[in-house]
Amino acid sequence: MSRIGVFICWCGSNIGGLLNCPAIAEEAASFPGVVFSTDYKYLCSDPGQKMIVEAVSGYRLDRVVVASCSPRLHEETFREMLKRAGLNPYCLEMANLREHCSWVHQHAQEAAQRKAVDLVRRAVAKAALLEPLSPNRIPVTKRCLVIGGGIAGIQAALDVADAGLEVVLVERAPTIGGNMVKLDKTFPTFDCSACISAPKMAAVAKHPKVKLYTYAQVEEITGYVGNFQARIRQRARFVDHTKCTGCGTCWTRCPTSVPDEFNEGLGKRAAIYIPFPQAVPNKPVIDATNCRQFAEGKCGVCEKLCPAGAIDYTQKDEIIEVEVGAVVVATGFGLFPWEKVYGEYGYGRYPDVITGMGFERLVTAAGPTSGKILRPSDGKEPKTVVFIQCIGSRDEAKGKEYCSRVCCMYTAKHAHQVLEKILDARVYVFYIDMRTFGKGYEEFYRRVQDEGVVYIRGRVSKVFQEGSKLVVKGADTLLGEQVEIAAEMVVLATGVVAAEGAHDVARMIGISVDKDGFFQEAHPKLRPVETHTGGVFLAGACQAPKDIPDTVAQASGAAGKVCALLSKDDLETDPLVSHVNNALCTGCLACQGVCPYRAIQPVTITERLPGRPPRERVVARVNEGLCQGCGACTVACPPGAVDLSGFTNEQLLAEVDAFCLCARTR
Repeated sequence: MSRIGVFICWCGSNIGGLLNCPAIAEEAASFPGVVFSTDYKYLCSDPGQKMIVEAVSGYRLDRVVVASCSPRLHEETFREMLKRAGLNPYCLEMANLREHCSWVHQHAQEAAQRKAVDLVRRAVAKAALLEPLSPNRIPVTKRCLVIGGGIAGIQAALDVADAGLEVVLVERAPTIGGNMVKLDKTFPTFDCSACISAPKMAAVAKHPKVKLYTYAQVEEITGYVGNFQARIRQRARFVDHTKCTGCGTCWTRCPTSVPDEFNEGLGKRAAIYIPFPQAVPNKPVIDATNCRQFAEGKCGVCEKLCPAGAIDYTQKDEIIEVEVGAVVVATGFGLFPWEKVYGEYGYGRYPDVITGMGFERLVTAAGPTSGKILRPSDGKEPKTVVFIQCIGSRDEAKGKEYCSRVCCMYTAKHAHQVLEKILDARVYVFYIDMRTFGKGYEEFYRRVQDEGVVYIRGRVSKVFQEGSKLVVKGADTLLGEQVEIAAEMVVLATGVVAAEGAHDVARMIGISVDKDGFFQEAHPKLRPVETHTGGVFLAGACQAPKDIPDTVAQASGAAGKVCALLSKDDLETDPLVSHVNNALCTGCLACQGVCPYRAIQPVTITERLPGRPPRERVVARVNEGLCQGCGACTVACPPGAVDLSGFTNEQLLAEVDAFCLCARTR
């Protein structure tokens, strides 16, 4: 018979404010196998843990039940405590009295009390059948893969490389830099964006520990924490970068001119190009879709003029395979495709309606207008500019319900730049609510107001052309009046969304996304840079909308986690994983189809039975490094050959029996 100790936590007033914790502890003392039961205000505190350690020794406990808050919050805390007490850390069972009782039954105290007792009875029944578990150990490859070369990926790569570890940085664009390099200034200090990002781009390209792949993408990742295998496709650039000197002869003489996506379509580029002058690497690629040589089989101007002989029209994609121990996902963000939803604002029909990112390219010295704010329609300077915020954000009907965080501040920055660059300009901002959350942000917003920017609280209903003007119709909800402004340029603050292809990356790596497509962290408070897949970490706006300081901070946090992981020669695997009973397995592989972590593979075994010749058959095998203990395979297995350590069929049935006993005794 197990000797079980039960410990009821008040969690301050979170549990104790509704439930009678001493009464629960008193009733739990009568449960089979319980030799000690008590309550305490805060079990997770140092005195609370010390009390449990002393009880384990004093009452010779071999199983412990903690009834407190969610296991997601403090299960690891109590497992470490059991280690100090000399017990196997997996001889612990938790009952969630906070989320499952006190927080959801505020108006049913008596029923909540009965439910709490039942939950503790369930935990005791399972604890009696818990078995000590031991982790295995796996080797670690001391190399990190960073997916995405924006400021988050660059910062993470530099931090990991500076710690002496090898880094493979993969960026799908022809240059690293991401969205930050498109910006002119950064708020609220008005630092030059290029002055911040360009040195870091150069540093990561020159770092001896960093292997950089641009114009490439990760196609497949297999393996598990400490032992991932990545398959990278290096797309054909049709330019030999080992020969190219970046002299610029090719792109200045190319006869093809197409809209420049880097400049948000506000300028033109050649078919052979570098995205912007400070690009890293500062060598061109050929856009085969728009190149006349590929489309028509005639042109070849760049090949004829290249002094280094670097043009190679026969170049093919190359596959690179690397082994890494950890992965940092830093795929950045996209912008809400508002033109498909907000047709009333006239994007595409009215060239002088542009996005906030388009405005960034206009005011940037390296942009299509050399930093001058000019109307795309006629190249004239606009004297009246209207900014409309929350395009696609905070709009449950047509867009996203969340706030994109950065729009209020970058609109304030843009409004200031209009007043700075255009004399006698008039600037109006339509907003829902101002959200200036960061250090120095509120002061910057007040400064812009003092400079003369007019803020109008209300939504815009329509933008339409009237002669050479854009008429903006909206409402001022503070005054309760309709507003109509004749503007010469309208700038839309488009919201931040998950990057294109984020779902594909999530499926490839085996990580979760939230309802808006952003990557899901393991825990929003305690594990904000980790995922539920061991060895995979998140950095930057791929996890949620962020400004530059928060992005860099999270990137460094992810790098710190990588360094801690790769500093070890081997790792312990979590023993709460599935295992297969080969005697029962029929090889149907129904478990493989439901496994979200790709942890189950078929293997061939040789079966030797007495009096029969050996025969080979296929069974399922669980990779303990990949398995996350979700249990999906156990319920999908027709013959019941798969079981989950720590949540075995026998243990779960004991819990069910305990609940049935509760029902019969009432």
